[in-house]
Amino acid sequence: MKKEIWVKADVSESKADRKEILISAIESGITSAIIRPEDEDLASLGKINFINIGDDVRFVDISTPKDQNRAMDMAGQCSVVILSSNDWTIIPLENLIAKFTGTRTKVFACASDVESARLYLKTMEKGVDGIVISVSDPNKIREFTDLLTESSDVDLSEIEVTGVKNIEMGDRVCVDTVSIMVPGEGMLIGSQANCLFLVQSESEDNGYVAARPFRVNAGAVHAYIMVPEGKTRYLGELKSGEPVAIVFKDGKTRISSVGRCKIEVRPMILVEASDGKRKFTTILQNAETVKMVTRDGAISVTDLKPGDKILARVEEGGRHFGMKVEGTFMEI
Repeated sequence: MKKEIWVKADVSESKADRKEILISAIESGITSAIIRPEDEDLASLGKINFINIGDDVRFVDISTPKDQNRAMDMAGQCSVVILSSNDWTIIPLENLIAKFTGTRTKVFACASDVESARLYLKTMEKGVDGIVISVSDPNKIREFTDLLTESSDVDLSEIEVTGVKNIEMGDRVCVDTVSIMVPGEGMLIGSQANCLFLVQSESEDNGYVAARPFRVNAGAVHAYIMVPEGKTRYLGELKSGEPVAIVFKDGKTRISSVGRCKIEVRPMILVEASDGKRKFTTILQNAETVKMVTRDGAISVTDLKPGDKILARVEEGGRHFGMKVEGTFMEI
């Protein structure tokens, strides 16, 4: 489930100060804000969802065990419970996350700094469902911007190339994003959902073609691509504005959005690889600007040969409508 980031814009007694918080939130990419009812007229500032504390969204300031019990009693009784505490050592956040798991109620935690927010998002691995930024200085909101693009890291391993061969012409997808990527960074692509190859962005000049660091020449329309929350999509179904996962060679992952997808008929190349037990494939454009990521850099598909080690995410199980499921699956 995607984590949410809200801002608490109802604290200051000054409407001018509350307005500044909202402006900073909008400029930082925050899409939801808690406001006072009398501030509804500030909707003209930009596209943002206004939230009022009430029956379906409740706020609990936790400072005693009784407060914790009161919060726990709200599980299943409303859509969101927002928790605030000056000392989380008094009331373990783990207890509250466990209580709300499996109910219709989401649990949010107030955070006044980015470090605390990251901790809350990872507590008990599952983390809270969302963060409410609670700061008095509008400029502090911008410090939380990275939380909007962060995603869970992935485990990458080396697999060995076992074959490379030219195949028929095919429909190739270039994914142009709204973000700049760097060498060693790209997208996870593959013909089998249990092995996604790290295909590098076009972030390197080759002397003949200018770099396109916003682009990944991702491969054939049938291939899987990793998107947020560890899910997969087909390359051929991606559309402008949809989120995709950008992955660095160390497994660090961030989220960007598709700016456009270019589907063109191009000569294709089949890359075969193995983890020592299973065989995997992906189909890419036969072009020197298309590169696979390795531990030490990147190698063009036109230079790939058996024995080369490249990076991929390898897992067990399979996918159903893009979601990981356990069971016996075979994709060849």
